[in-house]
Amino acid sequence: MTDAPIFDSDAWRLTDQERQLTTQARELGETRFADRASRYDREAKFPIENYRDFHDAGLLGICIPSEYGGHGANLRTYALTAAEVGRYCGSTALTWNMHVCSCLWSGTMADDLEMDRAVRERHHETRRVHYRRILDDGAIYSQPFSEGGSAAAGTVAFSTTAVRCDGGWVIRGKKIFASLSGSADYYGTLCTELQHADDKPSRSNTLYLAVPAKAEGVRVVGDWDPLGMRATVSRTLLFEEVFVPDGSELLPPGVYFQAASRWPHMFLTLTPAYMGLAQAAYDFTVKYLRGELPGAPPVKRRMYPTKQLAVADMRIMLEQTKAIWFQAMSEAGPNPTKEQVLRAYAAQHSVMENANEIAQLAIRTCGGQSMLKSLALERIYRDSRCGSLMLPWTAEICLDRIGREALYESGENDDA
Repeated sequence: MTDAPIFDSDAWRLTDQERQLTTQARELGETRFADRASRYDREAKFPIENYRDFHDAGLLGICIPSEYGGHGANLRTYALTAAEVGRYCGSTALTWNMHVCSCLWSGTMADDLEMDRAVRERHHETRRVHYRRILDDGAIYSQPFSEGGSAAAGTVAFSTTAVRCDGGWVIRGKKIFASLSGSADYYGTLCTELQHADDKPSRSNTLYLAVPAKAEGVRVVGDWDPLGMRATVSRTLLFEEVFVPDGSELLPPGVYFQAASRWPHMFLTLTPAYMGLAQAAYDFTVKYLRGELPGAPPVKRRMYPTKQLAVADMRIMLEQTKAIWFQAMSEAGPNPTKEQVLRAYAAQHSVMENANEIAQLAIRTCGGQSMLKSLALERIYRDSRCGSLMLPWTAEICLDRIGREALYESGENDDA
């Protein structure tokens, strides 16, 4: 390997596990994922070869608890690892997040939440089934989330419903921008559980179910030809009277609602891909200006003051982004303080906005040659633009919550 780590293990005091996993991911990214990224992007094709590599390397189970045979990585360890993937293929890192959340949320995060003994014992039984599919068979899980309304932002109940029936549930609904559509083996679907079809939906009844991709009534529709993150293949997913049996739960009924309020750092899992893209844009610029970029003319452009000042601006922004992101990830856990939640919003906003800002600076600094599709920067730029739009914490939602929660304590209002 020739690329230095994004987070030096000594400078950032990484654990031995973090050092080992980030090194493994960087090696995969540099030797395999980077060469495939342009083809996946051009064809808007899911990177299934990369997932086979993940499985062979044991990384599909990075957040599966160690007692089940996984690495047992916590959020920070996973995030540092995924950032290394993101610098070589943003779509691979972003879709890997969808898969890993099925394990992280049902694993270490669930272990931090309140359940009575019987519910927890059943949860341990059901998650074992999911974990064995992943570890033994290389099963890929996705996490269709968005519905086009306010549910993904956490303000109303999901319109996709799971109506209780004998032996399981019947799912009805639609998910848009459903990454891994047509490639995942199981869709980890957030829906609202109803005991009867005419019950009023409630956020407190959110259910997280693994729906088999081959189940009768599951359909993938619509085209997929976006600006960036093209290899995520985030088409529309329809559930038309889909029966899902008992034992398909990724979290027990009601536990997701508890997690969303008590474990808010769970929503930072989209950021590692963009942290990696920010580093990739900076790395590209330095190599290009030094005349060391593969595929570009070996011409040095580093001697011009305007180039040097631009690289300095990029480096400052990159270091600031890394610092707040690393701190927020280090604080992840149940029942964070107000300050920690505000910092999580700020970290999300910083990574998603600054990744694209650094990519823009990279294009302006490197010039017209850098926009050729034969080089990686134009793909990095397109991919980086997507981050600020992603629910549940878009850039605008982060700004709104930071401003409001900084000025109001819980329960306060301006009523006379």
